[in-house]
Amino acid sequence: MEKTILLFGLLANSIFSFSQTNILSTNNIAEQIMMGNYDPADYMPTDIINGHEEIRQAIQDGVSADSLHSYLLKLSSFETRNTGSDTISPTAGIGPARRWVYGQFQKISAENEGRLIPSYLQFDQNICGMGQHRNVFAVLPGTDPSVPGVILIEAHLDSRCKTLCDTGCTAHGMEDNGSGSALVVELARVMSGLAFQRTIVFMTTIGEEQGLFGAGAFAQYAVDKNIGIRAVLNNDIVGGIICGETSSGPSCPGLNDIDSTQVRLFSQGSFNSRNKQLARFIKLEYQEELKDFVPVPMLLTIMSSEDRSGRGGDHIPFRQQGFAAMRFTSANEHGNANANDPDYHDRQHTSGDLLGVDTDGDNVIDSFFVDFNYLARNAVINGVAAGMAAIGPVAPGFEATHYDDVVRVSIDDANDYGEYRVFVRVFSNDFDTVFTTTETVFDFPWDVNPLTAISVASVDGNGIESLFSKEKKPSEASATGEAKKADKKYIELLPNRPNPFDEATFISFYVNEIRPYKEAYIRIADMAGRETKRIPVQLKPGLNEILYEHGYNQAGTFAYSLVVDGTIMDTKRMIFRG
Repeated sequence: MEKTILLFGLLANSIFSFSQTNILSTNNIAEQIMMGNYDPADYMPTDIINGHEEIRQAIQDGVSADSLHSYLLKLSSFETRNTGSDTISPTAGIGPARRWVYGQFQKISAENEGRLIPSYLQFDQNICGMGQHRNVFAVLPGTDPSVPGVILIEAHLDSRCKTLCDTGCTAHGMEDNGSGSALVVELARVMSGLAFQRTIVFMTTIGEEQGLFGAGAFAQYAVDKNIGIRAVLNNDIVGGIICGETSSGPSCPGLNDIDSTQVRLFSQGSFNSRNKQLARFIKLEYQEELKDFVPVPMLLTIMSSEDRSGRGGDHIPFRQQGFAAMRFTSANEHGNANANDPDYHDRQHTSGDLLGVDTDGDNVIDSFFVDFNYLARNAVINGVAAGMAAIGPVAPGFEATHYDDVVRVSIDDANDYGEYRVFVRVFSNDFDTVFTTTETVFDFPWDVNPLTAISVASVDGNGIESLFSKEKKPSEASATGEAKKADKKYIELLPNRPNPFDEATFISFYVNEIRPYKEAYIRIADMAGRETKRIPVQLKPGLNEILYEHGYNQAGTFAYSLVVDGTIMDTKRMIFRG
């Protein structure tokens, strides 16, 4: 997992160049499929499994904890997967690790009528003194090239020790990020026998630890080749269940705490964020497609922030290019990656990020740091969400209007699917209410406040919903349809959400009228009135949101105020749970 670092002067220039050039796929067939230029009959399976219940069952039954274990043993055998490590050796370094992943994709393809098309994504960039690099990806062609939007399941393959470009240290990188890489290979194996309308891409990247470079290369490649990406599911640190002495907030309670039934979903934005909407879609698919069928229920927690405090991941370059992207991460992490701290004793970003230890001296690992069953559960959640996104319909357009005592949602569905979901969200990252209707004009009672957000989805004849539409704030109208002329403050401070919160929360205010001003900021203070943080803001028409990251500071109740040109406009309270 990449951690923000500062590099100065010639040292920085000697280790990195900050743009990728000569980006290309080594397999033109894979590229053409992603661009929609192929005959689907060439890749149609003999036995077509394409119903949502069949897909869910096949993924749930197919994902194997034993397979994931075997992949991790192999990934560990390469000793290091540092981006700048050996590419020639047959046994050690990033080179043989990449070739092994590529070989697994070839094997999977051979077992599935040649349907999975492997490739490298090659690009030039100076990373750790090496000038050329390769992601490994494989393309599962959709059954209908006219249906746009590739689904991408990805993880970074590279590992690291304390020093960013130390290619000589042993860096097994089992939690970070052998776990995610194993998940990608396993889902390629399980899903290559199924039929999806949309194309699915399975990818492992390199250069993540040095700056998200491999993901950045593929995101730029997709833009350059006009490859539409419908959803990016990034998996980074998804197999560990043990908390370290440290962890990047918001994370785990303390050393050796165990959590094997929760996974965190990180994504950027709040109101009208396609990334948060993707995370909500994944959670809804788990609740409606999987939860009733799994032996061990999982808690999917939608996080406020895009990543852990001060950290980043491969979903970010895709989001920056305008693609919906999110990240799966374990509830518990063994370390905050600050391996330069002399008091740091955790595994992350050290040679101690191992698969486990041998406790009885028989040279066989018998106590594991990666929980293969937990990793398998996360793989199933990924696979089912990606599968439903790959077979689901497209979202309709809509308008939402608030009358005196109801909200009216008017749906514009060019495809005439005939069934719709209406989602209402107010105070949290989750939906407060979900309605199902067959009407294109749907009224429901609702006490609207400025935080109310409405979105919709289509439901096809098989009962599969689309990805969710953009969120909208209901416009105001009277019962006669005329615009309301309510006497509002020109600026309103709104309740933060979520509240109470862990580590991060969104503070919002609504600007009804723009007036001249010189300075505006959010002031955070404890209950004794001591200012703990000041966040400059710009006043823009409509809803304004800022992400406040409290970190692992003092728990309790805090006040937040909106201050404009020295005048406190309003003050509200928020609770940090710690």
